[in-house]
Amino acid sequence: MKFLRFLLRIFTLSSLGAVWVLAGVYLYLSPNLPDVETLRDVKLQTPMRVYTREGDLIGQFGEQKRSPLPFDAIPPQFINALLAAEDDNFFHHQGIDLMGLMRAVSELLLTGEKGSGGSTLTMQVARNYFLTLERTFLRKFNEILLAIEIERRLNKQEIFELYFNRVFLGHRAYGFEAASHVYYGKAIDQLSLAQHAMLAGIPKAPSRNNPISGPDAGLERRNWILGRMQQLGYIDDSAYRSALSEPISAAHHGAQLSFAAHYAAEMARQEMLDRYGIAAYNDGFQVYTTISSELQQVAQQAVINGLITYDKRHGYRGPERQMPPATNSPEEIAEMQATWVAALRDTPTVAGLRAAVVIEVRDDSITFLLADKRSADIPWENGLKQASPYLSENARGRAPQKPGDVVAVGDLIRVTEDDEGAWHLTQVPAVQAALVSLDPDNGAILSVVGGMGFEDSKFNRATQAQRQPGSNFKPFLYSAALDNGFTAASLVNDAPVVVDDSSLEGMWRPENDSGKFYGPTRLRWALTKSRNLVSIRLLQQLGVDNLLAYIGRFGFDASEYPPNLSLALGTQTASPLQIAAAYAVLANGGYGITPHLIQRIDDLNGETIYRARPPTVCRDCRQEAAADSGGEELSMEEILAQQDQAPPRAERVMDERVNYIINSILQDVITQGTGRRALALERKDLAGKTGTTNGPMDAWFSGYNRDVVTTAWVGFDQYTPLGRREFGGTAALPIWIEYMKVALRDSPDQPRPLPPGIVRVRIDPDSGQLAAPGQQGAVFEYFREEKVPTDPAQGGDAAPGTRGTEDLIRDIF
Repeated sequence: MKFLRFLLRIFTLSSLGAVWVLAGVYLYLSPNLPDVETLRDVKLQTPMRVYTREGDLIGQFGEQKRSPLPFDAIPPQFINALLAAEDDNFFHHQGIDLMGLMRAVSELLLTGEKGSGGSTLTMQVARNYFLTLERTFLRKFNEILLAIEIERRLNKQEIFELYFNRVFLGHRAYGFEAASHVYYGKAIDQLSLAQHAMLAGIPKAPSRNNPISGPDAGLERRNWILGRMQQLGYIDDSAYRSALSEPISAAHHGAQLSFAAHYAAEMARQEMLDRYGIAAYNDGFQVYTTISSELQQVAQQAVINGLITYDKRHGYRGPERQMPPATNSPEEIAEMQATWVAALRDTPTVAGLRAAVVIEVRDDSITFLLADKRSADIPWENGLKQASPYLSENARGRAPQKPGDVVAVGDLIRVTEDDEGAWHLTQVPAVQAALVSLDPDNGAILSVVGGMGFEDSKFNRATQAQRQPGSNFKPFLYSAALDNGFTAASLVNDAPVVVDDSSLEGMWRPENDSGKFYGPTRLRWALTKSRNLVSIRLLQQLGVDNLLAYIGRFGFDASEYPPNLSLALGTQTASPLQIAAAYAVLANGGYGITPHLIQRIDDLNGETIYRARPPTVCRDCRQEAAADSGGEELSMEEILAQQDQAPPRAERVMDERVNYIINSILQDVITQGTGRRALALERKDLAGKTGTTNGPMDAWFSGYNRDVVTTAWVGFDQYTPLGRREFGGTAALPIWIEYMKVALRDSPDQPRPLPPGIVRVRIDPDSGQLAAPGQQGAVFEYFREEKVPTDPAQGGDAAPGTRGTEDLIRDIF
C-alpha cells in the first residue's frame, strides 16, 4: 500500500507538473499566436484568368496555379482518399489526435528520428496558413494550440476546404483542383478512384510523390492509400482491385486554354497590371475581354495564310540550321538522332509550323524526324518542287530539279500537315503582319493579332509598331478638305511637284505610283486612284495647319507630326490600332470612339468590380426617343435623361455630310480603285483604302462597313523593302478579305441613309461643274447643299474650293 501510495503521489505530482508546464507554455505562446478569425477572410493566391466575351479562356497569369473549390464541390470519393492518407479521424477529433501524437513521440524516443509526425489536417492548416516548415518543438506547440483554436472557431467543412485549397502539390500547383488540372488536364470531379488516391498521396512529399517527378514513389503511396481506403470501408474489394491495376496516366498540362490568343491576353495582362499592380497575379481576377472567340481565330489564321502566301512568292530561304549528320554506325546514328530530338524539343512550333530534321533524301521525296520521334515523308510535289531559292525580295533562283537541290540530311526545316494527313515543306516567314478589328460604335476590340506567332516574337505590332501609313492616311486629308470648303468635284492638278523644304532635307520630287501625270483631277477620282501629286497639291491649298487642327478629331496626336507637305503621303507614323480607331470614325457616321479591350472584371467570388461603359454611338436614338414620346422631336438632353442606364453617348467629331461624302468616295476605292479585290466579298456597303509607302516598306488596307472596321498591315521589322510588286492591295488586302468574309457574315448589306443637307446632282466629269441638260458622260456627285456648283460646265469660275483649271495646269512647282 505504501508503494501504491508512492506511485499515486508520483503520478499526481507528475500530472500537476505537466499541467503547470503546459499552462506555462500556453501563457508564453498564446499572446503571440495569430488571430484564427483571419482564416474566414483569407485570400488565396489565385491566378488571373483572361476570357473572350463568350467565356473562352485565352490566358492565365500568376506564379501559383490555384483553382479554389467550396467543400460542397469536392467529390466525396476524394474526401475519403485524403482522410485515408492523412487523417481518418478528422471528423471526430477536436484538432489534435492524442494517439497519433503519442505514437510520434514514442517513435522519436525509440529511434531518435522523426516518424509519422502525428499531425491532423487541422494542424496542417495551422502550419500552412500561419507557421513555417521549420522542425522545432516550439513550432509544434504553436501548431497544436492553433489547431485547438481553429476547431473552436471553424466547422469541419470550413477546415477541410482550407486545407484542400492551400496545400502545395508540386509543379507550382496549390490546392487539389489546380493539381488535378496540372497532372491530368481535367477537373477533380472527373478523375478516377486511382487518380484521386494519387493526388491524395502527394502532400506527404510533394517533390517526391507527384506522379511526374516521382512516378514510382507516387505509385507506391497511391497503392498504400487504396489499401487504407479498403480497410476503412471506403471502397469494396472490386473497386480496390480495379484501381490497383490502373496505370499511371499523369502528364504535365499547362493552362487549359480554349485556344491561343496570346497577343490579346498579353494586352489584358498589361492593363490589369496597370490597374491593380502585383495583386493582378494573385487575387483571382476573372477578366472578360471584348474579343470574339470566332473572329480572333479567323484573324489569326488570316494573318498566317497571308504571310505564308507572301513568303511563297519570294522563294525558299533554306533550312533554319544544319544539324551534324549521322554516320553509318548504328550507335552513332542512335546518338545523333537523340541529339536531333533534343534540338527539336527546344525549337518552338510557330503558328502550327513544326520543326523537323531531314533524315533521308531520295529522288522523289524526303523523310523527316519530329520532336516526338515520329518520322514521315514529304513527296516532291508538296513544297519541294516549288522551293525556288530566295535571292532577294525582287528575285528568285532557278527552280529545283530534285529534293537534294532543296534540303540535305541534318537540315532543320519546317513542316505542316494538311487536313488529309499529307505533309508539306514550309518555312517561318521573315515578314510580319498585324490585324486589328473594332466595333465602330464603341471601340470594342473584336480581334487583334500582333504578328505571325507569339512563340516567335512577343512584340505586338498591332499596338506597339509605329509605321508610316502611306495612302492609308489620305481619307483624313480629304475629309479635312471637304470640311474646309472643297467638294468631291473640286479640281486639283495632277502634275509634277518640286518642294524645297528644309524639313524634308532639300528638294523633294514626289511621284505617283504609276510614274504618270493626269492633269486636272476631281478629288473623288484622285482619292479613288490614290494620286499622290493631287494629295500634295490639295494639302498645299488647304494648309498644313488646317490639316493638323482637323486630324485630332480622329485620335491622332498632331503635336507629334512634322508640319510639312509630306503628311499628304502618310509619312508620319501610327500603329495599326490607331489607324483602325481613326477609320472607326468614318465607319460610324462621324463619332469619336476610344478602343478598349476589357469588358468586365470579376473578383474571386464572381462579383463584378468593373464594367466598361465606353462612349457609344446611338444609331437612330433621336428617332426612337421621339417615337416613345408620341412623335415629338426631343433634345439630346431629354434623350439621355430617358436612357440614363445606357452608356455615355459618343461625341460627334465630324460633320455627318462630310462623313457621308468621304464614305461614298471610299466605296469607289472598292468598286473602281486600288481596293477592287474586295469585290470578292460581293457586298455593296464596303469602303476602304489601301496604303503603300516608299520602298515599298509598309503595305496597308483599312476598310469597313457600318458594323466592323478592320486594319491589316504587312512589313518587315527591319524596315527592308517588301518587293517591287508588293502593295497594300496585294500584301495586306488579301488578309483583310479573308477575315472580313467571316466578320461580315451576319452583318446586313445595307446602304447608308442620305443625311439632311446632302444634294445629289449631275456634273461634268472633266470640269466638276453642273452638267448641261442631256450632256453625254455626265456623272452624279454628292454635295453639301451650300456647296452645290452654280455654273454650267460650258464656262464660268471653277468649283468652290478650287482654282481655275488653266491656272492649275500652269502651276508646276
